[in-house]
Amino acid sequence: MPGGNGTGPAGAGQGRGFGGNNPGPSGNCICPSCGERIPHQRGVPCNSVKCPKCGVNMARE
Repeated sequence: MPGGNGTGPAGAGQGRGFGGNNPGPSGNCICPSCGERIPHQRGVPCNSVKCPKCGVNMARE
C-alpha cells in the first residue's frame, strides 16, 4: 500500500547538488607557483592544465 509508513516520498532529502566540496563548473584555476589565474573549463581538471606563464600544473581556486 502506498504511504502510511512515515518514510515520505522516495528520494526525499537527497538533492544536494554536486556533492560536498566540488565547486562545480564555474570558478578559476590558479597557479600555486606564480599566482596566475585562468577560467576553469568544464570537464578539464585544473591539475591537468599547465600555467601559461611558468608551466607548473594549475590548482582549483
